[in-house]
Amino acid sequence: MTAPASRSASASASAHDVDTRAPILEARRLVKTYGRVVGLDGVGLKLYPGEVLAIIGDNGAGKSTLVKCLTGAEVPDTGELLLDGRPVSFKRPQDARAAGIETVYQTLAVSPALDVASNLFLGREERKRGILGSVFRMLDTKGMRAKAGRELAELGISTLQDVTVPVENLSGGQRQAVAVARAAAFGSKVVVLDEPTAALGVRESNQVLELVKALRERGIPVIIISHNMPQVFEVADRIHIQRLGKRAATITPQSHSMTEAVAIMTGAQTA
Repeated sequence: MTAPASRSASASASAHDVDTRAPILEARRLVKTYGRVVGLDGVGLKLYPGEVLAIIGDNGAGKSTLVKCLTGAEVPDTGELLLDGRPVSFKRPQDARAAGIETVYQTLAVSPALDVASNLFLGREERKRGILGSVFRMLDTKGMRAKAGRELAELGISTLQDVTVPVENLSGGQRQAVAVARAAAFGSKVVVLDEPTAALGVRESNQVLELVKALRERGIPVIIISHNMPQVFEVADRIHIQRLGKRAATITPQSHSMTEAVAIMTGAQTA
């Protein structure tokens, strides 16, 4: 299976072309250990503007640890992180969010009792202008709903036209769309998706993949962690392969087949 021919200009560059650009996010020689267990062993990664970078690997390969170090959920023992070419140090996820890195985890952090708009602005609620907001601390519900509607429309999410619907009434795919839309709305630099289609059916998975493509079209770089190889080869511009805590290779859907990617992932083949 090969990747679709229609890609955005920035995303369709070859691996050689991509390497000529400055990465928006870069990890250098990351090491993370848990006692005697080595989670990361000198891992490097580069994410370029307007691309989808997939991270794949067997269980225990270090995928989750790598992403946690990139997003502030874990602090690497040694190594360096750079954002827009400048060194950064994330001690907690809030630090990464403040820097413009939004993460959507497999266990969605949505509040079922709240409506779609309230979930998009969860933790970032906007207050009314003037004395109503500053003194009486009244939320600007109307304004947040309007902005939520525009954000969903820009991402082409047609299944969520009513932003006043409680999230508990939505399907799994729609809930994932809400989480992705929230990340897109506030992730000014990078959006990270951890197994975004793991618990979804075929139709809902396709909707999420369309969201990933929409983010790329908006110029927002995306890191996606997935075990689903056909989906990876459909949306990824480059594929970072983890094996035994190390980066085994970085390939593209044009340079390698799915079979070759799996062989590298399992150690049966080198890049």
